[in-house]
Amino acid sequence: MNFSSMKYFTVLAREKNFTRAAEQLHITQQSLSSHIAGLEKEFGCKLIVRHVPLELTYAGEVFLRYASDFSTREAELLREFTDISQNQTGVLRIGCGTSRGLAILPKAIAEFQVDYPNIRIEMAEAANDVLCDMLRKGSLDIAIADFKDNEEGISMIDLYTEKTLLLIPRVLFEQVFGEASSQIIQELQAGDLRSLRSFPFVTGSFEDINGRIGLTLLKQAGIDRPVIKAFSHNVGMLLKLCVQCVGACFCPDYLVESVLNEEEFANIMVFQLPDKAQYNIKAGFNSKSYQWSAIKAFISTIQAEQQ
Repeated sequence: MNFSSMKYFTVLAREKNFTRAAEQLHITQQSLSSHIAGLEKEFGCKLIVRHVPLELTYAGEVFLRYASDFSTREAELLREFTDISQNQTGVLRIGCGTSRGLAILPKAIAEFQVDYPNIRIEMAEAANDVLCDMLRKGSLDIAIADFKDNEEGISMIDLYTEKTLLLIPRVLFEQVFGEASSQIIQELQAGDLRSLRSFPFVTGSFEDINGRIGLTLLKQAGIDRPVIKAFSHNVGMLLKLCVQCVGACFCPDYLVESVLNEEEFANIMVFQLPDKAQYNIKAGFNSKSYQWSAIKAFISTIQAEQQ
């Protein structure tokens, strides 16, 4: 048995398919099958049940636990020695929400690779709770998210503050409120959302930070059942639906600035919300793993970009 066999087994266990696993490992399916068969012969028992999708036997589950730990420790070993030798190479795995990632990561990655040209970036897009789980399991190095204050096993560094805005299509607003538009605008500018009881919305859910903030503010205004015309976890999609006059939406400020062109922005009414609509975005990393210098360097790059 060697490190390669353990790596091959962990990828196969994750993919549950010889063809996909072989493609990821850049080896032939026959070679992968031979490695697994060699492990089974060495241990004297079956590790997998060969059907589609394949399953791990009890022995396979036990071996996966040890193989995953070995793989993690090997990765930490290699990273620590890149720090010692100052020859920075390897893969930096970053997780972020889809829309936020599009807004902040491209420029940060470009700046980071000026100083670290031999480090490859791998990105994952997921919700906050999924990102936390990936950090704890060691499948991510950095997650950028709206973390809770105390996430077990995760260290956090503040990056910047986001705030949720209320966006309303101008044409739709005038159609609904007509001559009362000026009065309603004053009420909204004062933070009074009660007039939006029958106004259409496009929104996320309580699982999404902006959806949670928006729905909470509406409920506090006495609107327990807002008129929801469309629902999506993708806040970028909600913004585009808002531009198309489907309904009002609650959207983070960074997205308004990075997605809307001048014509679209001119057709949208933007209202500030109370301070409780603000939240801190943090960079999280596994506090129990070796702290590779590239992790801190990338976080510093994002901080510099947001200043």
